[in-house]
Amino acid sequence: MTEANLTDANLAGVDLTNANLRGANFYFANLSDANLRFAKLNSAILIRTNLTNANLSGADLSFASLDRANLEGANLEGTNLEGTVFYDSRGYLP
Repeated sequence: MTEANLTDANLAGVDLTNANLRGANFYFANLSDANLRFAKLNSAILIRTNLTNANLSGADLSFASLDRANLEGANLEGTNLEGTVFYDSRGYLP
């Protein structure tokens, strides 16, 4: 699913553990309560994405764009955030 277009997708509660989502477009998607443990999300577009209570532990978010994303309650433990952009995001202070 690399570079997949998931704009406006409702993926609430979905299990994407270890998924390869490099460069995927999640613009305005709902990933609340999703399990994204160890997912490869490098260079992904997560602008205005709802990641409320999502589990992103161990995920690779390097060089991803999370502008205006909602990360309230998200688990980012051990997540690779190198070069990640969080402009005006909620629930996370880099």
